[in-house]
Amino acid sequence: MGVANSSFIKACYGRNSGKIPIWIMRQAGRYLPEYLKVREEVSFQQLCRSPKIIAEVVDQPIRRFDLDAAILFSDILTMLEPMGLDVSFPDGGPKISNPISTIDDVRRMRPINPVKDLSFALDGIREIKKILPDVPLIGFAGSPFTLACYLIEGQGSKTFNSAKKFLHQSPDVAEELFDFLADALAAYLRTQIEAGAETVQLFESWGGILSHDDFARWVIKPVNKIFGKLSDLKIPRILFVNNVAPYLDLLKDLDSEVIGVDYRTKLNQAMTALPNKAVQGNLDPTVLFGTPEHVKEKTLQILDSLENYDRLIFNLGHGILPETPLESVKILVDTVHNYRN
Repeated sequence: MGVANSSFIKACYGRNSGKIPIWIMRQAGRYLPEYLKVREEVSFQQLCRSPKIIAEVVDQPIRRFDLDAAILFSDILTMLEPMGLDVSFPDGGPKISNPISTIDDVRRMRPINPVKDLSFALDGIREIKKILPDVPLIGFAGSPFTLACYLIEGQGSKTFNSAKKFLHQSPDVAEELFDFLADALAAYLRTQIEAGAETVQLFESWGGILSHDDFARWVIKPVNKIFGKLSDLKIPRILFVNNVAPYLDLLKDLDSEVIGVDYRTKLNQAMTALPNKAVQGNLDPTVLFGTPEHVKEKTLQILDSLENYDRLIFNLGHGILPETPLESVKILVDTVHNYRN
């Protein structure tokens, strides 16, 4: 069939008349016993730098479930280290010991050469395509705002108030930082595509904490710059926004093919608000801890609410959780695939 004729790629362009495609955010990971076995041998950071192991864990959920796309296994903060940031994960969460606070901090960041500095991720893509030549592969990175949250805060946070204050206290410094990150992300995503990824996704994990005006400036503007630099490659570009509902009016004109929708937003409302976009989402990951009947019921509830399935990519509305029952994932995938057959 070929990747270009896959249900996933067709859905990205709004012209899928076959089965509804589904993949799952964080589908390669902690809910899979085969992944946990790999992690007994290597740390998370070692895994992210081992191309053959990257390919192995990316393939695991594809082998186990009939998923319609694979996604690169990596971390959004990986690209910060070659920029000169000291990134560690002392308690599982990220820690940056030299965060950004001044214009001098921004200007000491080194431009990256993705082919050299992130070769392990690109080699991972090449290894994945050897194993999964006919399965669409999604490359990815974090959005400029989400990366900036960690760069400024120096660690994870529920509110990222320091990052938000920075935007208002030092907007000129923030503009320079975001321009730098947008250029670096565009270059990195381009090399992922050149290595074999058939589409790319930006994760806007923290943009949902912004006001409407700030979202326009600090999310829409830099993401448009990134995706604009990739437009010549003619591949689908996806933006996932966690807590997307307040910004749907801004996203309808984004330079992208697909918008990923979190579980807080009704999918039919998102599809109505984004008539010229494919929409990806959005079952609450905790639903998968219910009974098999409950999983099927909640999945059908979303599907039954929609009118246009040609531009639908089914997914969870956030990453799959550890200890998710494997039977629930199979029921989810089968329910989606059987819906329009």
